[in-house]
Amino acid sequence: MSLQDPNVLNPQRRKRVAMVIANPAVSTTTGWPVGFWWSELSHPYHAFTEVGYEVEVFSPAGGACAADAMSDPNDASGYSQTDLISQGFIHTPALKALVDHTRPVAEIDVAAFDAIVVAGGQAPMFTFEGATELHRVFAAFFEAGKVAAALCHGSAILAYARDSRGEYIAKGRTVTGFANVEEDFADNAVWSYGLLPRDQHVMPWRIEDRLKALGANYVQAGLWRSFAVRDGNLVTGQQNFSGGETARLVIEALGR
Repeated sequence: MSLQDPNVLNPQRRKRVAMVIANPAVSTTTGWPVGFWWSELSHPYHAFTEVGYEVEVFSPAGGACAADAMSDPNDASGYSQTDLISQGFIHTPALKALVDHTRPVAEIDVAAFDAIVVAGGQAPMFTFEGATELHRVFAAFFEAGKVAAALCHGSAILAYARDSRGEYIAKGRTVTGFANVEEDFADNAVWSYGLLPRDQHVMPWRIEDRLKALGANYVQAGLWRSFAVRDGNLVTGQQNFSGGETARLVIEALGR
């Protein structure tokens, strides 16, 4: 580290985080519109800004993004009605504008940020395979020794991100993401309401199975438990209830 390094000359320099949310899509398994999950953006955003970090919001293609309906506290399902952090985010015009006008991931200057955090929702499972710029940028953060984090189905990025040697960056590392027990719960819920036939799954593939298959040490804390894990500069969170815990580990890695 040189004396010209801004972190040496100004230890109080504000940390900068690039948060990535998925662009809207249509599920190939259900035909439903899918997007990002509100709490996986709003909870980390709140935690980061509370400690003084600067946060910018990106998406693979840029432009307006849409959330999964059940992640909205105002949705008729009532599933997320107690999520007051997301409620506040949605009803703060300056914050809602961050979702309506995301910058494309290709515009992320890795040197200008300290961490990247990829939020989940259903859309990553259908769109991240083709998000090659996100693969590249996520791996670039990791190889630069910067914090690379992914949450819930955002951990789908680990099925594609490889280092400069062509190795999956998750290989041999301890990671988490949406668990099989949670996928089972989601499948059974839609089956019980008759929304899908019992031989049809909500997701086209599973995070836990894929990460184990590529050589990662996948761990989880049980059904709907807030849980995140850090392995060096790689941070992963289990599901939509893990946004705060994921942010805590990112802050622990970066400092204030």
